[in-house]
Amino acid sequence: MKKLELLIVTGMSGAGKTQAANALEDMGYYCVDNVPPAIIPSFLDLSVKSGNELGKIVIVTDVRGGNLFSEISDVLNGLKARKVDFKILFLDSSDEVLIRRYKENRRTHPLIRDNKISLAQAVANEREMLEKIRAKANYVIDTSYISISQLKEKLSNVFSDSVGGALKIQCKSFGFKYGADTEADLVIDVRCLINPFYNEALKNKTGLDAEICDYIMKEPESKEFYNRMISFLEYAIPLYAKEGKSQLIIAFGCTGGKHRSVTFARLLAAYLKERNYNCITIHRDINKR
Repeated sequence: MKKLELLIVTGMSGAGKTQAANALEDMGYYCVDNVPPAIIPSFLDLSVKSGNELGKIVIVTDVRGGNLFSEISDVLNGLKARKVDFKILFLDSSDEVLIRRYKENRRTHPLIRDNKISLAQAVANEREMLEKIRAKANYVIDTSYISISQLKEKLSNVFSDSVGGALKIQCKSFGFKYGADTEADLVIDVRCLINPFYNEALKNKTGLDAEICDYIMKEPESKEFYNRMISFLEYAIPLYAKEGKSQLIIAFGCTGGKHRSVTFARLLAAYLKERNYNCITIHRDINKR
């Protein structure tokens, strides 16, 4: 009998749950969409009776279920009581981006009934409704600034092996000028360090180039910053793992997301991989102008 792996996908309407389910299906998960929470236990019972032939299951549940979605907390507690091994993936996005997506697609938000509230109010109401389940999520992905292909890449990096397993660490870089990284567990601001942008010979290069890393790390302040950061993370990361966290996102931010943040994300990822951590590197804004 196959071990049952259950991933519950939820989140803000318009944040990309359908695209996420499609990507997970391509990775071998059996996906069912728009399932009222109360049906989840019965669906799992059927899977068990069939000998867990489905193996890896993704269930998408959200506010499209109307009043039925209010049962989500009770259902999750019931799954825990039954000792069902499940994880929660929450898809999020900024209010501004969600509103723009709905306007561009000319779709109706599921909380709008007879146009009695505005789209902005519907988004605000949904965010309040989902606040508690977001706090319980094992994985949170903010799709505000990423493409569908980047979303697929993220999901592949996180779920290609299993929804269980050891702590997975993402070392990310981003530029504050394009918005803060809202899905990060730890944000490290490296704007206090020397900026290669003001060196004409280096401004058009990125932290992927050795010249940029050398330029930044030759400074005593950069070396001290790195050493103190490593000291903190050596203490903190095992605590996150001990707490049972499935994913840890460490994001480095600089002004444009091309030089300092990329350098530090790469250095940390290399350091962690040498110590056998399950680690990937993502550069959110490296190709933006």
